[in-house]
Amino acid sequence: MEKYCKRIELLKVPLDIMPRENFEEIISKLLSEGKNHNIVLLSLGDFLRARRQGEYREYVQNAALVIPISRCLVRGAKFLTGQAPERYMPFNFIINLLTILERREKTVYLLGGKVQVLGKAEKHIRETFPKLRVVGRFPGAFKKQNEEGLIQTIRKTAPQLLLVNNGVRGGERWIHRNSARLSQGLRIWCSDIFDVFAERRRRPSQVVFDYGLEWVGFCFKNPMRIFRVFRFIYYNILLIVFKLNKN
Repeated sequence: MEKYCKRIELLKVPLDIMPRENFEEIISKLLSEGKNHNIVLLSLGDFLRARRQGEYREYVQNAALVIPISRCLVRGAKFLTGQAPERYMPFNFIINLLTILERREKTVYLLGGKVQVLGKAEKHIRETFPKLRVVGRFPGAFKKQNEEGLIQTIRKTAPQLLLVNNGVRGGERWIHRNSARLSQGLRIWCSDIFDVFAERRRRPSQVVFDYGLEWVGFCFKNPMRIFRVFRFIYYNILLIVFKLNKN
């Protein structure tokens, strides 16, 4: 794995340097190992959570891949370590992942989202990736008493990928809490991915994403997100303090 992907630490949080040209080799390697592999798409907010929250921190620390999706994480890594990880747009990462699975005629289970959205997302995935087998789906708002049956279904269908979306109680932590009980394969959380597949939400353009301005569109949809600027300020203070202490 080290041949294709290098792990570094940024403020004691792991980040993986995953070159795009090695994407398929890395995923193929994970699939061939026949183990439980969690993949984390890490935003700035998630990064700060991983520094302080025990359960979420453990989830990130134990993940097979930790991929930065925020531009400031890449800049911070370069500032402190001199190494800059590849940054991926979440939707493109998922598309690349599904493309690789389809080539190998693998399976996927869809978990999360609302019933109608999930149905449209499944239809779009089946049409786009005809050789990829969708072995099951379940909406996110399931009751606690239904959880055991859901986990047993996932174990029986044994998907090579468990794709989890918003609506699941606990979010990414649900994957962590049930990791040992789920089937072997890849698991990845990607918020709103089913809304994008169902064409209910637009993803940012590649140009906007490359400039790190995707948050502007989010602020138009929810003006309260403008206060996340304090998170960015706090993060930059951490970088400077750590750099000064290191020197």
